[in-house]
Amino acid sequence: MSSPPSGGPYPHAPAPAGERAVTVDPPTRTTAGTRTIPGPRVRRAGPLLSWHPYVRAEDLLRRARSLRYPALSSALAALALAGCGVLILQLVHRQTGTTGLLVGLGLALLPLPFVLGALAWLNQTARVPLRHTLFCLAWGACAATTVAILANGWAGDFLIARQGSDRGETLLADFATPLIEESAKGAALLMLLLPVRRRLRCHVQRICAVPLRHRPATGRRAARTGRPHRPTAGRPRLRRLPYFRRPARARTHTRARSSPRTLSAGVVLGGVTACGFAFTENALYLGRAFTDDQQSRLDSIGLGGAPSLRDFDSTVHTFVLRGLLSPFAHPLFTALAGLGIAISLTTGRHWLARLAAPVGLLLAMTVHGGWNAAAGLGTNGFLLFYAALMVPCFAALVCFAFWARTRARAGRHRPSPA
Repeated sequence: MSSPPSGGPYPHAPAPAGERAVTVDPPTRTTAGTRTIPGPRVRRAGPLLSWHPYVRAEDLLRRARSLRYPALSSALAALALAGCGVLILQLVHRQTGTTGLLVGLGLALLPLPFVLGALAWLNQTARVPLRHTLFCLAWGACAATTVAILANGWAGDFLIARQGSDRGETLLADFATPLIEESAKGAALLMLLLPVRRRLRCHVQRICAVPLRHRPATGRRAARTGRPHRPTAGRPRLRRLPYFRRPARARTHTRARSSPRTLSAGVVLGGVTACGFAFTENALYLGRAFTDDQQSRLDSIGLGGAPSLRDFDSTVHTFVLRGLLSPFAHPLFTALAGLGIAISLTTGRHWLARLAAPVGLLLAMTVHGGWNAAAGLGTNGFLLFYAALMVPCFAALVCFAFWARTRARAGRHRPSPA
């Protein structure tokens, strides 16, 4: 007799879907007076979810993974962002008009390459994929601005009705607007971390009848059932991104720090999102200023006054303030929130992981609120705030970018231990 086939504990298990049936012939010995008996043939796999008493759960999982469509979530996100883009375009057009919209878009495009170029230089350390940066840019330009315009309008009406005109506008600019805008921009990072594919995989596991109930009990369940505690990885709540993954040394060392790549990734994603938000906001403010200047110019021509360059003084003032003096203002605000989220996801300290993201978001809102409050202090107050806070923050961000590039380059050329 020939020896049984070595095809695993279930020799009659069907082949995975998409693979041809293979005839498995066990090794035989030729001796005098004996006849070779061929081994059993492996059948072709049946339907995707057909159950067979000899089918292993791993084979069913391997075949059921074909049910996942990674492009479906991307298509839905692109459709939602396109709808938000059409809506924000109509909202801006309603306030600026056609000519003001075109002029605002043209002037808002001028500082965009410089900011994106600086973030692309930092992205050489972070190595964030292009699709994620494009998603954050579209989110900031379309979805975040749509939420901000609608929510700011509702909050302004509520505060003015309750607190009066002057106090309501002050509360809106200093407290409500930073809270709404920074939350809307920071939601882009949370959207990237949603475990969409992991949920689909768990659903497929339930379809394939994998015995999930036999997982070892931990915590209170272990104390109640009396079973011994066995550490398990557990089901992750967030999606594991390569640039937001804890370094290898952090798995064994509880106080390991975040790597320069993860910190740079938080700054890049937050800065790109804020860059898209600042583009749409600049187009709105510049288009509105140009429309007002154009109307005043038409009024001066009707009254017999000669047109001059001073008729567009408001447009020039808005462009100098938002396009030349503060193109990095919004990226700086949201970079603090992205940095906090990156530290929370990758640090080895438990208390820092719980506090880094809320503290980063709170710092972004505080600096944003101070920036809005300084705009109402006049020219001298604004320049004093700009020199006292914005210039040091921008210098610290530049130093961080150079530090991250240097650390990443040094780690790349460091010889691996034997």
